Amino acid sequence: MASRLASLLALLVLTVGPAAAQAPPAGTGTIFMGSYSGHITAVDEATEKVTQIPLKTGGPFVVRLSPDRTRFYVQSANQEHFEVVDVRKRQSLDSFTLSDARKHVRAVAFEADPQHKTMMLIARTATRLIDRWEIANPEFIEYDLAEHKVLRTIPWSADFEPSYYNAILRYSPDGKFLYVFGHQILVFETATMKQVDAWDLSIPIESGMGRLDPGSFDESTDRPGFVTGVFTMRDALQKRDLLVVGQMNLTAKTIETFPLGPAPVGGDVSFTISPDRTRAHVLHEQIGRHELWTIDMATHRVLSWVPVPSRPRMQVRASSSDQLLYFYEAGRLIEVYTADASKRLRTIALDSDMMYGTFVIVPASAAAAPR
Repeated sequence: MASRLASLLALLVLTVGPAAAQAPPAGTGTIFMGSYSGHITAVDEATEKVTQIPLKTGGPFVVRLSPDRTRFYVQSANQEHFEVVDVRKRQSLDSFTLSDARKHVRAVAFEADPQHKTMMLIARTATRLIDRWEIANPEFIEYDLAEHKVLRTIPWSADFEPSYYNAILRYSPDGKFLYVFGHQILVFETATMKQVDAWDLSIPIESGMGRLDPGSFDESTDRPGFVTGVFTMRDALQKRDLLVVGQMNLTAKTIETFPLGPAPVGGDVSFTISPDRTRAHVLHEQIGRHELWTIDMATHRVLSWVPVPSRPRMQVRASSSDQLLYFYEAGRLIEVYTADASKRLRTIALDSDMMYGTFVIVPASAAAAPR
């Protein structure tokens, strides 16, 4: 009897103990993303339970989390309608459009101010005339979110043509300045919307260094006014391009960088950083081959280069616990991997394909669902 009991205990240790010890802890936050089904999908990291946040304006094109993590500002797939969603309550608070029966106002970029009072847009207006559509030049439009009215329009005067994905708006933490990311970073004073500064990243930041070309950014862990990402820097001495990690201080107009090595030739590079900022990941995407680099942010070393199964498009994001990686996009599946991408653990299946560029992880303190 005693020997049978000992054997049973040993079996329990072998089958339960090591498996539990080997399982990386799940995150405690919530994954949010836009869905082709016309809603925001929410995935609880701890349970992987999938729920939906209905939207009044249809399928989302952009899902922008406010810096204080209390609001989602959602742009619809037709680029004309907007919806404000409470992150904690997981419900729509408001919706609006600047279009009417005779004109279509489509925003190529937008950002709400830190106090959630106004929204600044870069938009084009198409007006229907008796015999044609008249397409206006791009302009800034400031919109009052409470009163639902346009406060002012400012003609576009920058040196590049704004379009989707190449124009980005960000406010300073106090809302006094608006940063417009394009070929340069242009700085506007929000009270007058006059350009007061410009930051040309193509000019070397220090003597002896080459030009910087911005790549992929991940603002999820940055303090307001900072942006972290990867850049390509030209090594004038070796006549080659280097891939570097850098954090921009928008107010001080400075960048702190460190090199990873020669820049990959061909394909795209995307970047993500862990919630505690101890590690970062670079995903090098080529047709038929994807490779993940894991970076120690303290020692500035690349810890590993791991090939991962490829999709036509894919992105990577660290879980809120920093013990898992999520590979996603170009479909309805989220692949869950270990933190070094050496092992696939499981797959989270969604009800429909996810929208491009809408994947956000919100910490548990900000994303708790209503009871």
